[in-house]
Amino acid sequence: MVLGKVRPVNIEDEMRNSYLDYAMSVIVSRALPDVRDGMKPVQRRILYAMDDMGLTHTSGHKKSARIVGEVMGKYHPHGDASIYDAMVRLAQDFSMRYMLVDGQGNFGSVDNDPPAAMRYTEARLTKIAGEMLFDIDKDTVDFMPNFDDNLKEPVVLPGRLPNLLVNGSSGIAVGMATNIPPHNLSEVCDAINYLADNPEATVEDLMRYVKGPDFPTAGIIVGEKNEPSGEMIKQAYATGHGRVIIRAKAHISEATGGHEQIVVTELPYETNKAGLVERIAELARDKKIVGISGLRDESDRQGMRIVIELKREAVPQQVLNSLYKFTAMQSSFFINMVALVAGQPRVVSLKEALQCYIGFRNEVLTRRTRYELKVAQDRAHILEGFKIALDHIDEVIATIRSSANADAARDALMNKFGLDQIQAQAILDMQLRRLAHLERQRILDEYEEIIRKISYLEDLLANPRKILSLVKEEVSELRAEYGDARRTEISGEAAAEMSELDLIPHEREVVTLSTRGFVKRTPIDKYRIQHRGGKGIMGMGTREEDAVRLLVVADTHDNVLFFTNHGKVFSIKCHEIPVDNSRTAKGTAIINLFPAAEGERVTAMVALTGFSPDDFLLMTTVLGEIKKTAGDSFAVVRTSGLIAMDLAPNDELIAVCVAKDSDDAIMVTENGKSIRFAVSTLRASSRTSGGVRGVRLGGDDKLVSIDIAEPQSYVLIVTSEGYGKLTKIGEYPQQQRGGLGVKTLKVTDKTGVVAAARVVSLSQQLMLISADGQVTATRVTEKEGGFPVPQSNTLASDTDLSEQKRVGISILSRNTQGVRLMRLEEGDKVAAIAAYDALLPSGKEGKQSSLL
Repeated sequence: MVLGKVRPVNIEDEMRNSYLDYAMSVIVSRALPDVRDGMKPVQRRILYAMDDMGLTHTSGHKKSARIVGEVMGKYHPHGDASIYDAMVRLAQDFSMRYMLVDGQGNFGSVDNDPPAAMRYTEARLTKIAGEMLFDIDKDTVDFMPNFDDNLKEPVVLPGRLPNLLVNGSSGIAVGMATNIPPHNLSEVCDAINYLADNPEATVEDLMRYVKGPDFPTAGIIVGEKNEPSGEMIKQAYATGHGRVIIRAKAHISEATGGHEQIVVTELPYETNKAGLVERIAELARDKKIVGISGLRDESDRQGMRIVIELKREAVPQQVLNSLYKFTAMQSSFFINMVALVAGQPRVVSLKEALQCYIGFRNEVLTRRTRYELKVAQDRAHILEGFKIALDHIDEVIATIRSSANADAARDALMNKFGLDQIQAQAILDMQLRRLAHLERQRILDEYEEIIRKISYLEDLLANPRKILSLVKEEVSELRAEYGDARRTEISGEAAAEMSELDLIPHEREVVTLSTRGFVKRTPIDKYRIQHRGGKGIMGMGTREEDAVRLLVVADTHDNVLFFTNHGKVFSIKCHEIPVDNSRTAKGTAIINLFPAAEGERVTAMVALTGFSPDDFLLMTTVLGEIKKTAGDSFAVVRTSGLIAMDLAPNDELIAVCVAKDSDDAIMVTENGKSIRFAVSTLRASSRTSGGVRGVRLGGDDKLVSIDIAEPQSYVLIVTSEGYGKLTKIGEYPQQQRGGLGVKTLKVTDKTGVVAAARVVSLSQQLMLISADGQVTATRVTEKEGGFPVPQSNTLASDTDLSEQKRVGISILSRNTQGVRLMRLEEGDKVAAIAAYDALLPSGKEGKQSSLL
């Protein structure tokens, strides 16, 4: 019902209809490209207006403001800023794979610098942009009225260039978006030709030509851990949805002064270089990426170059991994191939996009052929009239002279010679010079040529396969004229998703555990080398009635296995143990790392680089039992732990070491007895089984440690009162497992019982820690008789060369009590020892294990 000029409307219906109208306007008229020419309306109008102004690649540049005014005034009434922004993008070599506008002046930079105002810049079309407008004047595309119905504009450009794929497109509409990556023209042309000949081709077939996106800023496309780059690209091309991961191109080079540097020469697409440099500086300043000492942007007209200076101790590959992880040096490009197909938004695959291009160009060439045929036929018709006139030239002249006026002459010619109005008018308009003999021959030659052309064009229209051949020929011409090499490298590397471990530098760490279950790791360089027999430094602040029990030296990438007295094992990466740069820190309660049961305590720690089935873990108990289990049985340890050894009710797991079948094991007891036997005599058993007798214990004796008797090594014995010695491994005879063994130390009240034992080499270093937290780090460098052994592989310390003469441990026979290694406070006892190489070889398995 209408009341005057007021019409009642349901607001829900009005909102729905108005919103749909708005949404479709944005989708069709602003944000999404047409699948045929790959252009949004504003881009299409810019190119058409510039062509209409005569701004081809051979003309001079004109002010951008004039171009923007032309576009806005005639075709695109949406504001000058949006038009200029669109034109600027078409002129940026870092945004467009093949630029369509040749800009002169400041059109922005990869540093996200804004372009100069339109009154300062100038522009014209590039040569390749001419391919987008080629034959537009031959009725190849439809035209529609402009916004005020005063002019006509093309619905779509003829687009010989497969612009949708080669330059890509991005835009956000209402309820949908598009993000199509740019591609290499040569590859796309090859794929078009192949698909034209093989309509049933699959995505895999087309990917033999189109390897993947080809970004103007180059970079490297990489894959993920479980999905290679080729599979990611294939998924995106097959479905129209997907992503590719792009990395900056960087290399590690040596700088002056022995330092190394990372040089970045290519960035991922649409990465802000200035923002990236600022982000790297921020991360280095906040210590989120360690090892960076300097940063410079040396980019110039010759190319991009970002130099990242590294500290001497930095590991370049790990710094680079951190940069990939935390900065835009690695980013994802999400592919969403949405385009307008027949005026409707649709997701298209690679094959569909190519098919749409082939179908569109087929239509364009068909329309061009019809147009040219019509023009040729019209010309032939006129030439036929000329031929008649030339054959009767005298009569024609006489007829014209005798006529009262031009209309009468035209009618007379039509009636006398059988001409139509068009032919008669053409004869009247003919210049007298065309009556010359040479001109007459030219008309006859032109007529013959036109007849041949008409025959050719009619044959084209009658044979669609010939039109398709024309499409292929034009594509081949495009490839020859504009094709270039691929810029973006496609790598088979599957490391785009980096784990936390990839970002952790390899560092030597001291992991300690107290009696009350406080664990921590400290960089090993916090402990300086000291003289044998010194008092040491404070290594761990312990609580009242707390004492250090275990110590192990490990690499940050190692797996640290914690074995408990109940026969269970827990596994933690070394870098996951809370770090504290202070030696005196108490550490973190181990219950925060894994769930140990009440009354359960850690009695052994082992650091492993990997889990090999050829390596075995030898586990021993207080009562002298031993068990051998393959190392790969512990490769996966659940958070709640695993059973490592089945124990008798009154027994406890006490020591663990890593061995091979070719090794000899040596077990040492608290009262100074030891036994050496071949590991191969032990049968490998499962995790949940129990052990067999390793050494027969007497009286109140109990097992202290187990280690591998390596050739040319020494057995290091350390007592609870800080005494110790080295004894050649050759003094320990190989025996049968399960015997009483031989004496390894003369135990007295002064020395105390054996606290720990290790098999060491003279090139290693030694760390001792007391129950109250005192730490002594020294070198195992002394020969028999007390003469020092020269060392080159030493840990950095503040001890000068003259002091090294007094560093070392005496080499003595088995039946001796040793010398003082560490001076203890009253009531304090040696808690743990660890022997380690001064410089950790890359990939070397750590075997350090120590217990009280």
